[in-house]
Amino acid sequence: MRRYHLIIAAFLLFCCTGAFGQRIEGQKNLETFDSRYYHFGFLLSYNTSTFFIKYRPDFTFKDSLLGVENVPQAGFNLALLASYNPIKNINFRFIPGLSFQDRLLTYRFLQKDGKEKVYVKNVESVWLDFPFLCKFRTNRTGNFAAYCLIGGKYSIDMQSQKDVSNAVAEEIVLKLRDRDISIDAGGGFDFFFPYFKFAVEFKTAMGMKNLIVPDNTIFSNPIESLRSRTFILSFTFEG
Repeated sequence: MRRYHLIIAAFLLFCCTGAFGQRIEGQKNLETFDSRYYHFGFLLSYNTSTFFIKYRPDFTFKDSLLGVENVPQAGFNLALLASYNPIKNINFRFIPGLSFQDRLLTYRFLQKDGKEKVYVKNVESVWLDFPFLCKFRTNRTGNFAAYCLIGGKYSIDMQSQKDVSNAVAEEIVLKLRDRDISIDAGGGFDFFFPYFKFAVEFKTAMGMKNLIVPDNTIFSNPIESLRSRTFILSFTFEG
């Protein structure tokens, strides 16, 4: 993981050096870029996913449950980008794509012999996302600009296991609903290169719907609500 962080940092340093270096030389790339009403591109993203968990008031010692650990996991996103630019420095963006997410919940139960029994529930999702975002950008400084964005997203889990049959504890699936709505917010930096615009942005997505399916298992009973939360680092290429 540390190696990946170093690679990303080196990549960002290269982009910043290239963009500001071109400014020093007096070259302004893509001078007419902002005068066009429509732009298209794609995104490649790295994400980490977790849950907001609200437990039932009596969850401790319910079914001898000692606790639940929520462990973030890594994933990635692939998306297309369509941008409408009606006003200077204000863009409306539609970014349909796929989000591959992996979450981990570790349950600890106390057995009759006094020992702990641990169950690890891996929750995998492949979300088909439909985000609509509003982007507010600063004026260009040479080949560089900063921006913030906010919007909403409707998502469909194409790998949902909400209808599976649970029987054995080791094989019980934590069932989640296959629809979600989230609020997305973040910011980033635009770098204008000779043939395309490159951006680095960081977003957080906060789910608004309770995803847990109450199917009366020892893993769903302690949880009153389960909402998604995702942190996303994106690299955008726009022409």
